[in-house]
Amino acid sequence: MKLYADRAPIAIRQLLTDLFVIVWVYAWIRVGMALFDLIQKLAVPGQKLESAGDGLASNLNSAGDKINGVPGVPDSVAAPFKNAASAAASLANAGREQQDIVNDLAWTLGIVVAVLPILFLVGIWLPLRIRYARRAGSANRLRNATAGRDLLALRALATQPLKRLVKLDPEIAALWRRGDPEAVESLARLELRSLGLR
Repeated sequence: MKLYADRAPIAIRQLLTDLFVIVWVYAWIRVGMALFDLIQKLAVPGQKLESAGDGLASNLNSAGDKINGVPGVPDSVAAPFKNAASAAASLANAGREQQDIVNDLAWTLGIVVAVLPILFLVGIWLPLRIRYARRAGSANRLRNATAGRDLLALRALATQPLKRLVKLDPEIAALWRRGDPEAVESLARLELRSLGLR
């Protein structure tokens, strides 16, 4: 496999495209992380509710325990404090649940916002880069073999635009069919040039 062309204009274009993809991926990861952080701020009320509920439940339980510790005071006097402590604990649990929901939402949206644009671009870019690397690698191996030059010439005849072929020679196909070495060489060079190879 050959990742980059030998000729500067094509190699520079490939390098710039690869750098653009890297910047694109980095930028969308940063956007996903920023969205995650922004959504996590919605958990602050839940944190305050949890803290207030836990504090209130602790104080009410403590007050109920102290009342239960007073001799001669019936347990029924401390019962409202224990019930209120239970209600405060429910508030703290609601705060924890709100934080969990916000956390799940932050992760989901952060990942979706980052991954979808990345998959879109990489889904277009990666197959093209792999196809180029395979084609250029195969052409690179073939260019030094006699039979390889003939295969490159045949590929040029099959895939190059007619305008380019006619520029070489209006009778280029007939010359190639007769095995003319100059025609084969011209066609092979044309195919290599189209891949950015020398």
